[in-house]
Order: sequence, then structure tokens, then C-alpha cells
Amino acid sequence: MIGSTRQVAVYAYGAPVDMRKGFNGLNALVLNDLGRDPLAGDFFVFANRTRKRAKVLLWDGTGFCIYAKRLEQGRFACLWREPATSTPLRLTMSELQLFLEGSALVGRVPLSPAPFVLTAARPTENSLGACAPYRRDPRC
Repeated sequence: MIGSTRQVAVYAYGAPVDMRKGFNGLNALVLNDLGRDPLAGDFFVFANRTRKRAKVLLWDGTGFCIYAKRLEQGRFACLWREPATSTPLRLTMSELQLFLEGSALVGRVPLSPAPFVLTAARPTENSLGACAPYRRDPRC
């Protein structure tokens, strides 16, 4: 299984890919079609037309790595849409792992929650609209 100790983005290529492509061919697809920097350390997922084979291209800091997988039974989830869009499907590492295990839900159902965003704290009010007595907030 592909693992990473840092947070990385995973982008799925939005069309079937010839699995004979190697480092240079997949790198060109990332640069030209996805408009992404392959040296950023992100993972790029590609699947062939029959969805029996998939490859993951990544830069590990010292060179490019290609991980390839062939399913003996079943098919990988379809990563492309009809009609094709220029926006790549973005996955999480958990969704990538599910994809490589052959899960059919990847890309169809959001499997991960939205990123948590901190917001500014507001004074606590009770049901009558008055500030809580323990809060010493000048806005109350």
C-alpha cells in the first residue's frame, strides 16, 4: 500500500490512459492536461479504458515513482466523466486506498468530510438573547 506521513493531494486523470506510458508519458499528461506540477509531491492516478489496470505517479523528493496495479477480478471505479471535464477529480489518501482496493464508490460518493475550518469565536448567548453571565465580553 502506498503510504505517506504528510498531507498530500491526490488527483485522478479524467480520461482513460494507455498503460504503456511510463515516467515521461505520465509526467506529460500531468503537466499538459491537468496543469499541475508533478514535482509538488502530489499523487496522480491513471486508469486504462477497461479499468483493470491503474498507475499512480508521484515525486518522492529524489525521483519519480510509479506504482502499478492490475485487478484479477472486478474493475476500478470510473475516474472520468461524460462529457470529459478539464477539472481533475480530487481524492483523499483514504479514497486512493479504497480505489486501489477496487471499491466502486470512489468518486461517486464523498467519502471524506470537508476540511475543518476555524472560525472566530462569538459571545455565547442564551435563548433570550442575553450574554452568559460567566463571559466578560465587552460586546455584551
